[in-house]
Amino acid sequence: MSEVLIDTNVVVYAYDVRDRDKQQRALEVLRRLVADGRGRLSAQVLGEFLRVATQKLDPPLTPGEAVEQAGNLAASWPVVPITAFIVLEAGRGVEAHRLSYWDAQLWATARLNQIEIVLSEDFADGRLIDGVRFRNPFTAAFDLAALG
Repeated sequence: MSEVLIDTNVVVYAYDVRDRDKQQRALEVLRRLVADGRGRLSAQVLGEFLRVATQKLDPPLTPGEAVEQAGNLAASWPVVPITAFIVLEAGRGVEAHRLSYWDAQLWATARLNQIEIVLSEDFADGRLIDGVRFRNPFTAAFDLAALG
C-alpha cells in the first residue's frame, strides 16, 4: 500500500464544526490512515495547522490548544521535514507546473520522499504531477480503500 501525504485542509476540517459533512469525512479518512499506518504529515502542514486553527476556525483554537493538537498530530503521524532540496524542488514546481509556492512545497515533499498520493482539496482530483497523484477526499467518488 502506498503512503499518503495529508494536506493542511484535510487536518483542519477534522476540527471545523462549521461543515459537519467535511468534518466527518476528514475524521474518517484520518482515522483510517492512522489505523493502516499509511498517513504522513509534513512540517509545513503542522505549521499551517497552527496558523489556520488559531486564526480561521470559528470558534478558533487558543494558541495553547492548537499547540497541544499539533503535538498530538506529530505524535500520531510520521512527520516529513522540509529540507533545502524540497525548497528548491518546490521552486521548480512553481516554474514548471505553475503551482503556488506552498502547493509546490507540498508536491515537492511528496515527490522527494517517494509518497505517491497527496490528499488535498486544493488540486484537481486525480491530477498527476511527476509521479505524485492528488486526490480530493471530499468528492463523492473518493474511495480511500481504492487508493492503492
